[in-house]
Amino acid sequence: MIDPFGDARVEGVSIRSLPKVSLHDHLDGGLRPDTIVELADAAGIDLPETDPTRLAAWFGRQSEAGSLEKYLETFAVTTAVMQTREGLTRVAREFVEDLAEDGVIYGEVRWAPEQHLQGGLTLEEAVEAVQEGIEEGEDAADDAGRSIRVGQLLTALRHNGRSADIARLAVDFRDEGVVGFDLAGPEEGFPASGHREAIDIVSGAFLPTTIHAGEGAGLDSIRSALLDGRALRLGHGVRIAEDLDVVAREGEEVRVRFGDLARWVRDREIPLELSPSSNLQTGAIAAWGKQLDDHPFDLLYQLGFAVTVNTDNRLMSRTSLTRELAQLVAAFGYGLDDLETFQLNAAAAAFLPIEEREELIELIGEGF
Repeated sequence: MIDPFGDARVEGVSIRSLPKVSLHDHLDGGLRPDTIVELADAAGIDLPETDPTRLAAWFGRQSEAGSLEKYLETFAVTTAVMQTREGLTRVAREFVEDLAEDGVIYGEVRWAPEQHLQGGLTLEEAVEAVQEGIEEGEDAADDAGRSIRVGQLLTALRHNGRSADIARLAVDFRDEGVVGFDLAGPEEGFPASGHREAIDIVSGAFLPTTIHAGEGAGLDSIRSALLDGRALRLGHGVRIAEDLDVVAREGEEVRVRFGDLARWVRDREIPLELSPSSNLQTGAIAAWGKQLDDHPFDLLYQLGFAVTVNTDNRLMSRTSLTRELAQLVAAFGYGLDDLETFQLNAAAAAFLPIEEREELIELIGEGF
């Protein structure tokens, strides 16, 4: 995939060369187009396009529909080629290799094991296959002179009724590559409060949780993620800006009245896993505009929220972490200090022991 921001620089420094942390990146949203074509051909799966370049363009077009529901439809193609141990392992290995090439030194890959059982795999076999691929990718990156570590976030789909099973699976594999639990899928009509058993399971085992909220739905979804879901991070969370009332603008200064929820999220430094390109494509920022510079990212950053920068789905958004950062630089005039802050926020929010987070923070400081 051609990345138009691959050589982007800020203050004369290559953004790709800077050490980065990726917290919100879906496995089934990060496949290489040529891998999809090869795996589909071997499995006899029909694709909308059989040329990798045209297939990549198809994903891009489908993802520009402006709604989360339309955006999610593209995953039927990627998950179809991820139903075997070999397919899952290859996709996971390449996923890690691509992160390392983008300068990522720590990443968390989220994926829903329940979507990968059509070929006869068990939930446990699927997790083992992905972990095998992750470790192969880490070794390949190390051989290429790039150090990276990647942990799994097991995702339960909030509309499928298997969240308790996935919670137990996550706890069972916490010492074998799994670092946390996630809830994803349609927010409207499926609040975190409907998954009390799953949340009790992971919370009782002290396994950290991040929940998709504030993307496809607003403040009530965020409130439920925090109060019912006991989320330590918000997957996207961009619509927390709906709880901010801009009362005056004086030059570059903005006076804002906080709602109770927004103040809680800001004051408790609850990390926001913002994904600028994806937020634009899914309509998550429709209330503020239709261009990247309409994104409330900068408002949230200037107000002191714990913002992090993520890709969400690299294939669908045709992006990379380098590209997301470059677009923010172009939109808001950020410099190296700002980009370093975003990475430090992400390192502090990683689902790792504090000693390992401190090591990440030190590596980021050295790299910048």
